[in-house]
Amino acid sequence: MARALVSILLTVPLLAIAAAGSAAEQHPFTVHDLVAMARIADPQPSPDGTRVAFTVTSMDLDANKGRSDLWLAALDGSWARRLTTHEAGDSSAAWAGDDALYFLSSRSGSSQVWRLATGGGEAQQITRLPLDVEGFQVSPRGEALYVAMAVFPDCAEPVPCTVERVAAEEARKTSGRVYDRLFVRHWDSWEDGRRNHVFRIPLSPDRLATGEPLDLLPGVDADCPTTPFGDSSDFAISPDGAWLVYTAKVVAGSEEAWSTDYDLWAAPTDGSAPARCLTDANPAWDSSPVFSPDGTRLAYLAMARPGYESDRRRMVVLDWPAGTARVLTEAWDRSPESLAWSADGRRLLATAANLGTTTLYAVDASSGAATPLVDRHTNGSPRPLPDGRILFTQNSLVSPVELYTVAGSGGPPQRVTDLNGERLAGLQFGASSQFSFTGAHGDTVYGYLIEPVGFDPAKRYPLAFLIHGGPQGSFDDSWHYRWNPQIYAAHGYATVMIDFHGSTGYGQAFTDAINGDWGGAPYDDLMTGLDHVLAAHPWIDPDRMAALGASYGGYMINWIQGKTDRFAALVCHDGNLDEYMAYFDTEELWFPEWEHGGPPWVNPEGYRKHSPVELVKNWKTPELVVHGAKDFRVVETNGLSTFNALQRLGVPSRLLYFPDENHWVLKPLNSIQWHEVVLEWMDRWTAPTGS
Repeated sequence: MARALVSILLTVPLLAIAAAGSAAEQHPFTVHDLVAMARIADPQPSPDGTRVAFTVTSMDLDANKGRSDLWLAALDGSWARRLTTHEAGDSSAAWAGDDALYFLSSRSGSSQVWRLATGGGEAQQITRLPLDVEGFQVSPRGEALYVAMAVFPDCAEPVPCTVERVAAEEARKTSGRVYDRLFVRHWDSWEDGRRNHVFRIPLSPDRLATGEPLDLLPGVDADCPTTPFGDSSDFAISPDGAWLVYTAKVVAGSEEAWSTDYDLWAAPTDGSAPARCLTDANPAWDSSPVFSPDGTRLAYLAMARPGYESDRRRMVVLDWPAGTARVLTEAWDRSPESLAWSADGRRLLATAANLGTTTLYAVDASSGAATPLVDRHTNGSPRPLPDGRILFTQNSLVSPVELYTVAGSGGPPQRVTDLNGERLAGLQFGASSQFSFTGAHGDTVYGYLIEPVGFDPAKRYPLAFLIHGGPQGSFDDSWHYRWNPQIYAAHGYATVMIDFHGSTGYGQAFTDAINGDWGGAPYDDLMTGLDHVLAAHPWIDPDRMAALGASYGGYMINWIQGKTDRFAALVCHDGNLDEYMAYFDTEELWFPEWEHGGPPWVNPEGYRKHSPVELVKNWKTPELVVHGAKDFRVVETNGLSTFNALQRLGVPSRLLYFPDENHWVLKPLNSIQWHEVVLEWMDRWTAPTGS
């Protein structure tokens, strides 16, 4: 039976949590503490601006998976309470007035939209569709739901037709699949022809779904929400409820695998006319549509270079419905995300990577001038409040995501939640500091150093040298659930992370510098930065260093393996060995084509000049190889090939293989195993001589 706990029993006095935690006996942070943290996401402020609904995911070790529930908190930070406890999991809250929430739940056996009064009581099922609802939005006027479902786009009646086809597929005796185009598989799933489409479902006056769902992307052979990481922010409904604007990559056949031409499309919500393309003139990526509060403007993010997934995103404002598009932030050398309008429509709110942090900005909607509002730690998900304040998420090297507010003019953030306060108060973390040095091309390069827990400058410590993926990414002042540097600091290691050329948050030219130079400037930055750290901190033992990384970081571990023997141990997670062959194994072909200068038959040298396989003869450092079978981005043959080479060369090596994980390790028990195996490997080779 659907149920919700009585809210008064679940009220959490936040100050009491902090007080209780301060008296707790402390211990060094471990992976068990990591998986115990409450993971906050998707904050949604109430229309009256007094409360916020959000999703909290906790790890269920018995079930070996995450479980999500809805929470509610006062925006003045005075209380927080859990709203749902159903074992099936609840997420994606959306307000239905000030006193109720719509949300997604699989408590009926499939993912459907439900409704719950914020004061407690029984949840009510709103949709009873034969397909899973992947995401949804509520019309600004509350008269309709817009739900995302995966359907076969060539069906005249997509919902019943899809149900029939899926049933027929499950019933057939043979297992072979036939493909005539790419994608064959994407991220961690095999393609079966279904596409995410957005459907409109009317709501009755008592807010129940009525009538048949109307496909607003009829016949469109493309996804919205986009795959594999899209969500309901990929589409927007105009304030008058008349238009749906969505982002989708509508291209011919297999071109989907090598194109980044996502466009914005506008479709009337009554289905009376086909969608029209709003961004046809731009062959690059257009995304994140958001309407201004008065419905007269549409803002979105746009890249300028086709085929490049890490180009700088510009804010664009389009006078709605038929005005011209104006690039607002061409002169601003940052790449915004998490786009939202301020309550008065005069500014756009966004976050962007910025010098080792992720800053919350307000951008003037007329001039494009960007003003930092919160420039410490990692900030995200800005939400405007009626009184001009901004609700946002924040995390750091010593705290998971919590909710905060800040005045529209900036100033000290005010805490809204402290769900992890008691846990954090019982933990010991290493002190962290940011540093900089002169790296490749004479550029300033930044990094972070985390001291070992219980640091004693009279002692000598081993080093954990973490290398981030992407490669257009950053190891910044943020909380990581897969690569948390505090795990190594608590285990007795000095920990260093360097944002080499290619990293984000330092200007687009710095990000672009890695294109065609994967093993050049980034490697130089890493080695120069390591020398800088060792010179500045003589308590780090240069004979007891371990380097580890995943994705591009895993590639770099294999590159380091052939370039230097200065490390005592290496850990390669989901890293390429042969860049040339990796092109033929992966799925998103635009990525290697941009990074290495075209397909390998056009520019073979672009792939081979920085390919670790060319230096295998030099390998001698003990290496742990980790790979997941469901990683279709960096396929498992790279990990197996790396291990084969190490074993054949007689280099001490070990393989940790996950048949049920993708590019990441997501299951909590697998995460615990990952950390235990990695730390044991590092300890084996970095222990003090004679110990």
